[in-house]
Amino acid sequence: MGTTSDAYLQELLNRYRANFDITENYALGERIYPAYARFFSLGEKYVLKKEAKLWAIRAYEHVLFIKTDSIDENLIADLRKTMEEQMEPRLVRQGEKYPEKDHMCSYLSFVIISDTTPGPEVIKAIRRFNFDKGYLFNFRGHSEGKLGCVFLDSRSCATNSGAKELKPLFTNIFKSLNEDKEEKVS
Repeated sequence: MGTTSDAYLQELLNRYRANFDITENYALGERIYPAYARFFSLGEKYVLKKEAKLWAIRAYEHVLFIKTDSIDENLIADLRKTMEEQMEPRLVRQGEKYPEKDHMCSYLSFVIISDTTPGPEVIKAIRRFNFDKGYLFNFRGHSEGKLGCVFLDSRSCATNSGAKELKPLFTNIFKSLNEDKEEKVS
């Protein structure tokens, strides 16, 4: 028997917990996601004392996790729509016209755990997935979309170019879960 989506998700969330705040069963719009992870980083530069701030930057990452039987092009289109109509206005701009002052970048990410591997056209659509939005000619930063997909049946993954750094994490979890299973057997 292969890895289950529940086991994979729990191991993935354990890895994210080191740097992200995790909320399980997160509601956004009409949908409830198995988990939401939020990361925030603040960088500031001062001259002599805190009152003389030269600059500050704020960076965020918002990750929504999805478990599904399969991935098709309709799901990918729905994710892009969710990113544009729900994630970006609510999580980045928080209902305002622009993000907060000193906002540099917000990464909006989906991690999909699929029981089955999709066909080549869907893999191509995953790799081509793109979302990028600037604010005030990028003076208030920008938002960028990431899409990472894990396929449990083939123990493989696919990402868009913005999420390629997730591939080692995804494959490492497969190895980790396999080692845990071997320890229980012996």
